[in-house]
Amino acid sequence: MSKHLTRELVAEQAAIVAAPKKRHETDRTFELPKALYGATVALYLGFLAVMATGLATPGLIIPMAIFTVFIVAGFGIPAIWTRLSPETPSKQMSFAKLRREGVSTYTGRVSAVDASVQMLILPALIFCWGVAMVTVAALVG
Repeated sequence: MSKHLTRELVAEQAAIVAAPKKRHETDRTFELPKALYGATVALYLGFLAVMATGLATPGLIIPMAIFTVFIVAGFGIPAIWTRLSPETPSKQMSFAKLRREGVSTYTGRVSAVDASVQMLILPALIFCWGVAMVTVAALVG
């Protein structure tokens, strides 16, 4: 059964307290500059473009489209996540700050060049591998 509670009864029994304070600041910036993430996406999509151009067959249209959607979603969803509520005062690191301070990793502080190389080495190697495979396919076929 339900019981109707009047405002007076609720005000008499209720304990009114201050709003809880925020415990910690949420940082959703992923620290590094956006251009490094853009370069990563560009290299992955460049690999797909090289493979789709060099090995153009009708059977690859759907897999290439699926790979493209996965890459865009894999970087697009976190990019959207960084802009969600609640708003935070944390801002993405600029290249100037990265050059000046570097970035903190598990093994210690890393310079801007080292952080960029570590971040872009795999996408660059994958892109170069795609160029090599298309070159081999063109020379053999």
